[in-house]
Amino acid sequence: RLDFLMQELNREANTLGSKAIDPRSTQAAVNIKVLIEQMREQIQNIE
Repeated sequence: RLDFLMQELNREANTLGSKAIDPRSTQAAVNIKVLIEQMREQIQNIE
């Protein structure tokens, strides 16, 4: 279940990145994706 939620968060971050006009927004989306991936790895270690 948590892995699914991380996938959804990743999709949302992709959407943010693709719609971002400002380079800072694009960088923020990339940073969010990195954090989501780290969380996903932690969740996989737990499950």
